[in-house]
Amino acid sequence: MRRLVLLLLLAPLATAAAADEIGSVDTVFKFIGPDHKIVVEAHDDPGVQGVTCYISRARTGGISGALGLAEDKSEASIACRQVGPIAIPKPIKAQEEIFSERTSLVFKRLRIVRMVDPKRHSLVYLTYSDRLIEGSPQNSVAVVAVDRGTAIPLR
Repeated sequence: MRRLVLLLLLAPLATAAAADEIGSVDTVFKFIGPDHKIVVEAHDDPGVQGVTCYISRARTGGISGALGLAEDKSEASIACRQVGPIAIPKPIKAQEEIFSERTSLVFKRLRIVRMVDPKRHSLVYLTYSDRLIEGSPQNSVAVVAVDRGTAIPLR
């Protein structure tokens, strides 16, 4: 039971570690606590070597933001690029969540999903925000074309 509780507590840290913060800009000055900002993060695709997705999104500041109690906005923008030779060492799913991070205390998450378009030999990346009961229709999509000489093995 203790191991299960420890695993549940550490799971959000494992997914958060996959993002590198590239930078941020302040959008609203907060006298107490951190300012509201827009952050830019890099997320390397764990199943596809040579592809990185960059996300820009709002991060709520103030006291509630500093304590992790604030709810971040649902809007996010994504741009995925080939940053090196593309290699897919083992088969990937046709659709797979590659990143998820909580954006409110309990129920809201920001997600990145990779989809394979075999007809166009491309990888499609979708970012969106959802809640336990109702998500947001706001989303952003990016595509990385894979050279036809590079196989995209599916499982």
